Amino acid sequence: MPVTDEAIVRIKEMILSGELGPGSRLPKEADLAEQLGLSRNSLREAVKALSLIRVLDVRQGDGTYVTSLEPELLLDALAFVVDFHQDDTVLEFLEVRRILEPEAAAMAACTMSDQQIEALRAVLDGLGDDATVDELIANDLEFHRLVAAGSGNSVLHSLIDGLCAPTTRARIWRGHTEEGAVQRTRQQHRAIYDAIAQHRPDLARALTIVHISGVEQWLRTALG
Repeated sequence: MPVTDEAIVRIKEMILSGELGPGSRLPKEADLAEQLGLSRNSLREAVKALSLIRVLDVRQGDGTYVTSLEPELLLDALAFVVDFHQDDTVLEFLEVRRILEPEAAAMAACTMSDQQIEALRAVLDGLGDDATVDELIANDLEFHRLVAAGSGNSVLHSLIDGLCAPTTRARIWRGHTEEGAVQRTRQQHRAIYDAIAQHRPDLARALTIVHISGVEQWLRTALG
């Protein structure tokens, strides 16, 4: 195992064991290197790598700290990687969304508060009849974000947030080229909202499958 990788593993073990918890400050570089039996250079590289994936927070002139380790923070790295996707992988992202989002909608139908449901309705009502495709896409992203957040599962929410961006271009393309796509999307969103507001998880799940599958099937046809 490369020395830097070993240093990463050793720091990870300290966090998992509870020796270093969220918000904890790491010992001084020289002390930690001696404690772990590693060179200061390899430790420095490990800290740099762990800071890039938001496990550690290096504060200039103050020290290095373990972050909050909240899922939305750690999964930022996923969003970063997702940004490098190629167009031919969009269908794969849609397939994953089709697996995750129906369950998020079903969970939202069970757990969303009246206030959250009202916020979801406000998003739908905020889109005028003369909305452009760009406005629809922005509204679509916010709708799906609120449903994912309403699941009450921060990991699921963060995963869905990270996976939505790669399919945005496909949705814009569909909105511009497929007749009735905008109106159909609005109707499907309204139906999903009604199922959630009525606390009907099975219906919310089924409607979300139909909704995402429609985009997926359209793209498969468009790509030939």
